[in-house]
Amino acid sequence: IEYLCHAKINFTSFIMLYTIILTVILIVCVLLTIVILLQPGQGGGIGGGIAGGALSGGAGLGARRTADLLSKSTTVLGSALFVLCIVANFAIYRNAPTNSAVQQSGTTTEQPVDNGLSNPSQTPSAVPELPDSSGN
Repeated sequence: IEYLCHAKINFTSFIMLYTIILTVILIVCVLLTIVILLQPGQGGGIGGGIAGGALSGGAGLGARRTADLLSKSTTVLGSALFVLCIVANFAIYRNAPTNSAVQQSGTTTEQPVDNGLSNPSQTPSAVPELPDSSGN
């Protein structure tokens, strides 16, 4: 047990775990989209069509049971998507460099250019000065 606790996990295992989690997230997203589109809207949706005779012989689900199944499926798939997104966040490889790509490129900051002008400006202002308020 002590060996397993101190074992170092390499970079490829993180990539593989993250890829598996992303694949499951994509599958859940597609299923969630399908289940949401199947739910009855204001016009009755597909649930009414299934109950209305699309599956004959009484083997079909009733309109109410179809809506309940689709509602529960939406809840389960939405919760699964939420949990998988959180798990994917923890599965990201964290020992990567902490600098951004711009910082790693070695760009330097520009030095101020000395063009012979000192600060404050040596050129006269284009805005006229206000008269002295002392009354003189």
